Order: sequence, then structure tokens, then C-alpha cells
Amino acid sequence: MRTIYFYVYLSLHLLYSCIYIPRVKYYIKHNMLKEKRSLTYKISNRWAKSLVRITGSSVDISGLENIPVDTPVLFASNHQSNFDIPILLGYLPKPIGFVAKVELAKVPLLSTWLKFGDCVFIDRKDIRQSLKAINAASDILKSGHSMVIFPEGTRSKSNELGVFKPGSLKLAEKAGVPIIPITIHNSYEIYEGNNNRVKPANVRITVGKPIYSNTDNTEKSTVVRVYETIKNELEK
Repeated sequence: MRTIYFYVYLSLHLLYSCIYIPRVKYYIKHNMLKEKRSLTYKISNRWAKSLVRITGSSVDISGLENIPVDTPVLFASNHQSNFDIPILLGYLPKPIGFVAKVELAKVPLLSTWLKFGDCVFIDRKDIRQSLKAINAASDILKSGHSMVIFPEGTRSKSNELGVFKPGSLKLAEKAGVPIIPITIHNSYEIYEGNNNRVKPANVRITVGKPIYSNTDNTEKSTVVRVYETIKNELEK
């Protein structure tokens, strides 16, 4: 019953959000980037928190002091569940876009708001498109907007950490921004770990300290340092 209620609520909330679309399009048409991002963040943040609450889940986040206030960052997070996007949208105190799988671009209304939020859709089966997507995400970072990437490239559906995709963190180096490791615990228990039925879970988010590309540790690559940071947190 909770699963049905969730999907009904999600559909109704997306339909309700349509009343804000003309205003966002107005901001885009008149190159009012700051206003567009502010409104999109306000709407998506409220929407995301309500989606998590409707599952009955709790979210505890620690390490917020590690997020720089005055610069865009690339958040690199493990990926356990489809709920990871609303969890991060709702509980990271910073406007963010996502490097998301291309399949999400086909979801009505949801894809509209993801695009408004400066999300970039990537098709890992198409190398040329993937390179264009990474360059687009780098440009967004350079414009002052933070991004989230899931370096595993797909959901683990567990507390295990998968292998990072090659080049998944290159956009941070290209944009000259720090990487903030994000460790999500137990989000898969909301849905994927329960035979694709919604149930409450106790989700924890750990925000790690900034990692700068190849500058503060010459013995390990940036990818290895980010991977080890997240893996170590998952094992605690």
C-alpha cells in the first residue's frame, strides 16, 4: 500500500510543479541564470524532501562543514538506489545538478526539472556522447553550479561499492574544482532491497573532506583517494 501511495504522490507532485514551468522558462529566455537556479533549487529541494518523507524514511547527514561555501564542487557519491537523487537533492545544502543516466531523460516532467537543474544526461554506451556530456558538465561547474556524479555508473543495490568508471572524475580537473566524497548508507533498503516495494529505512549520508586533483597526495590518483574514502566509510 505504501508503494502505491508513493507513486500516486510522486505523479501528483510532478503535475503540480507544472505551474512553475512558465516562470523558469521566462528566466531562461531572459538569461536570468541566478534566478532560474534559485527557483529550481527551491522547488526540487522541497519536492525531494517530501518524497523521502513519504517513504517513512529518516536521513541523517554529517560532515556538512566540509562543503566549501564560496566555490562550486563536484560531489562524487556511491550509488545504491533510485532514491539517491532525491536524497541528495533534499539534504545537501547547495544547489546541484547531476550527471545522470540517459534513461532519465525519457521520464516526463521529471526530466524537465532535471534539465532545469542543469543536469547532464550521459549514455555510457556512446563514447562520443559521453565525452560531450562530460564537457557540458565541466562547463556547468565553471559557471559556478555544483554537480553530482555517481562514479560507479550504476546502482549497487547494496552497501557494496562497485568499480569506478574510467575518467568519471576528470570533469573536476577540467573545471578546476574540488571533489567532495559522499557516502550514502542504506538507501537501497527503501526500495531495491525490498523486492522493489517502498518501505522505511534509516539512511545516513557522510560528507567527506575536499579532495583536489593530483595536488595533495602524489602517491595515489584522485580516483583512488575518492574510492578509498567512500569505501572506508561504508565499512564503518
